[in-house]
Amino acid sequence: MSYDFSSLWVEKYRPKSLEDFIGDAEIKSSIDSFRAKEEIPNLLFIGTPGIGKTSLAKIIVNDILQCQYLYINASDENGIDTIRNKVTHFAQTKSFDGKIKVIILDECDGVSLEGQRALRNTMEEYAGVTRFILTANYKYRIIPALQSRCQSIDLTPPIDQVVRRCASILKQEGIALGDDQKKRFIEFVKSNYPDLRKCINELQKFTASGKLVLKDTANNEVLQLIFNEIKKKNIETLRKALIESEQAFNSDYVSLLRALFNFIDANEKNSELKKFYLLTVSEHLYRSSFCVDQEINCYSCLIALSEVTTS
Repeated sequence: MSYDFSSLWVEKYRPKSLEDFIGDAEIKSSIDSFRAKEEIPNLLFIGTPGIGKTSLAKIIVNDILQCQYLYINASDENGIDTIRNKVTHFAQTKSFDGKIKVIILDECDGVSLEGQRALRNTMEEYAGVTRFILTANYKYRIIPALQSRCQSIDLTPPIDQVVRRCASILKQEGIALGDDQKKRFIEFVKSNYPDLRKCINELQKFTASGKLVLKDTANNEVLQLIFNEIKKKNIETLRKALIESEQAFNSDYVSLLRALFNFIDANEKNSELKKFYLLTVSEHLYRSSFCVDQEINCYSCLIALSEVTTS
């Protein structure tokens, strides 16, 4: 069965060339220099989800080098057997046209330690014919031996370029952005930055009616309700209110915590209390990158906030 993804904006507007890629000008210039050399060093693209790590890797192999390559989603195939069989088998032979070959290991921070150690040896042994492009959300999960064999590049895009790209997509889709919406549109992009993929997906959702209708991921009424219950230390009431309000923030608990951070910063007058609140929310935002259940993490944060008032 085949699927048509052309209706998805994130696929429709996925960059196919370096010129269309959203990124730092100096980094793009460095990547473009590989075109004349017809080869690349081993590369490690670092950054949060949705910033274009995979897209840039495929631009390099398809547009810049136009070379033979192997793509592996390392979050699915993350064991040592994948490295020994698929990766090593592809890496050890020369390409048909004499060019270097490239192996893209997407989400390489999901590869097991044994797999990463095996990969280290493969990268060295077949350096004459094969290069590697690794992508990772978390650099610290890549063993130092692999990091030292790659040029590490943080691909976090400039926010002004993200805003312009989102506005350009709306224009190409025939969606008008009124003067009264521009400020809210910019705030929307900033609230999702640097995840360009999420921005585009959310914009498609908010334009389903043929015009842009931005909804707050967590409106002030919900935030005020949560903040009031924190002050009262009503833990049971707090969770009930949180669950009943899920529709208002689209069950996006990470965005809710971000919005709560800004709400506290704007509304809490006690400077010492504000400091404790903001540090607590920041800590749970950090934890959200690692936990499985975002609702539990968010509720844990709210419990911690209610306990701060007693200290």
